[in-house]
Amino acid sequence: MAQPTQRLTSLDFFRGFTMLLLVNAGFLHYFAGSEFEGTVVQDIFTQFSHPEWEGLRFWDLVQPFFMFIVGVAIPFSVSKRLEKGQTWGKLKGHAAQRSVLLILLGVALYTTGRDHFTLYFQNVLAQIGVTYIIAFLLMHKRPSWQILVSVGLVVLTELLYRTFPLEGFSNPFVKDQNFGTFFDQLISDGSRDGWVSFNAIPTAAHTIWGVLCGKLLLSSKTDRQKLRTLVIAGLITLAVGYSLTTVSPIIKRIATSSFVFVSGGYTILALALAYWIIDMKQYKSWAMFGVIVGMNPLFIYLFNNFGFSDIVHQIVEPWYNLILGWTDQTVVEALARATVWFFNWYLCYILYKRKIFIRI
Repeated sequence: MAQPTQRLTSLDFFRGFTMLLLVNAGFLHYFAGSEFEGTVVQDIFTQFSHPEWEGLRFWDLVQPFFMFIVGVAIPFSVSKRLEKGQTWGKLKGHAAQRSVLLILLGVALYTTGRDHFTLYFQNVLAQIGVTYIIAFLLMHKRPSWQILVSVGLVVLTELLYRTFPLEGFSNPFVKDQNFGTFFDQLISDGSRDGWVSFNAIPTAAHTIWGVLCGKLLLSSKTDRQKLRTLVIAGLITLAVGYSLTTVSPIIKRIATSSFVFVSGGYTILALALAYWIIDMKQYKSWAMFGVIVGMNPLFIYLFNNFGFSDIVHQIVEPWYNLILGWTDQTVVEALARATVWFFNWYLCYILYKRKIFIRI
């Protein structure tokens, strides 16, 4: 009899850590602002902001982390559902339903229409809705086929940016003058500060690679073999990405080929590190702060994006002004944002203690 599928603590931690970055209430971004210009603080926290266009900072890895984690979780979820007797047909139906719901939630969060309807498809939920179903439908294919398709999606994107005949959109790596902007003009009002909807196609590679890593971690290989494979795969992907920078600059906003590979390499290595420390070395107690959030990622994402964090900020900031008004205003603002960030975590803690997990 097959052994029941075990939860991977490192995966829950990685997911929770990523979500805590996403819902930081602007705390990390605040220290990269003009108030700290020319200081060491700004130099450090600049890593928690996106570059204007070309380049790579730590903050550029957050969405790849999330999309990759979704992929890693797919084999675990499918295995558990099969253990409960669900058919493959039912699983495909659930995957399609989940994909549609993620897209609808993502679009609903950012679409505006009071004076003029504007459809936005650039946020992480909508993008994952696309990459999730692609990765799910490929998961039973041979690893070589999954790798081939993932690379093919990146190559296809590169070719479209370089060769698709478009008047006025002939500069593949220039902001608002590329194929991605053209595509967004077809479905909405154009790109959003250079971010394009077509990113869902090349970054599907992150979710596909996540599935491959998830299947590896579910396999009968030893922990050492799994870790070695993850590290080698991460280093190869990283090397490919940096070698591509000679022909394709690293630009997250349009998910260039070099960006997809470089960010994918760092992401695989981040999973390997978490797996080694938490599941192999069994240092788990410290990781619970992330696991708690990782069990309710959808809830905290929606809570934060529906504006509830802003309400909490409006409530606590006057009190900090009252108590600490004599200090520099940056202290008040930083404490208010930190409090909101902690409140986001504490909500997940309450749900975790009561065993309430919001899923679709």
